Amino acid sequence: MNDDRGLNRDGTIAREGSLSRVQEGFAPVVAAARSRITEVFGPARLDSAYLYGSVPRGTATPGVSDLDLQLALHDEPTDADRADSNTIETALDRAFPQIDGVGILLTSRRTLLSDLERHDAGFFIACLCTPLLGNDLAGQLPRYRPTSLLARETNGDLARVLPRWRARASEATTDVERRALGRVVSRRIVRTGFTLIMPLWGGWTSDLDECAGLFGRYYPERAGQMRVAAAMGRTPSADPAALTPLIDDLAPWLAAEHIAVHGEKAPRP
Repeated sequence: MNDDRGLNRDGTIAREGSLSRVQEGFAPVVAAARSRITEVFGPARLDSAYLYGSVPRGTATPGVSDLDLQLALHDEPTDADRADSNTIETALDRAFPQIDGVGILLTSRRTLLSDLERHDAGFFIACLCTPLLGNDLAGQLPRYRPTSLLARETNGDLARVLPRWRARASEATTDVERRALGRVVSRRIVRTGFTLIMPLWGGWTSDLDECAGLFGRYYPERAGQMRVAAAMGRTPSADPAALTPLIDDLAPWLAAEHIAVHGEKAPRP
């Protein structure tokens, strides 16, 4: 049973989302995703598939929310796997106006269950993903608590992505590209802001507004900027100037503060 801080009674983080929470208007999208993934990948390549984000949490907004999927493959993803996932993304996005974009993450089963990813990708599967196909890997992962270790390993690498964001911002030439980047940047900033204060608050939430509001309790001088980021996470802007304060001011400060409080995320190969 959950409490109002997203925890089980034993203090571990409860798994968010359920197929039973998918709103009626999004049920055909989920059914189509299940069918296409099964048809394209099949048991030879696919270990398991998951939904995450607003759709399995039951908070999706028709015409605004995107569909997020995580596939666990038997082997490391190949170029062919990525091409197939891109095909599925495009087909679903075109077929269903109630979603604004589809994103599929591809990761090997080995990586998801590895020691290195125990408190990042493993946590993601165990607590933030809803099983859609195959065997649920959560049974092979630990129960998680809102600790500094979890904060560090989920979001202690914001500084590393800043150069890539700046490059993408300078290269974006269309409204579609700018909105896509705005969604990625703003959501990541809000999540990082939340994990910065997560151990102090002692719970878990993925709701962008709640994340921003909780962050503001501990960092009131940055509360306004974080509320702006949360709003952009829901409805990203195509205005190039909208991203500048986030990438050039809030994100660098937040990256440094997160490392100062929780340390830097372990490097990946």
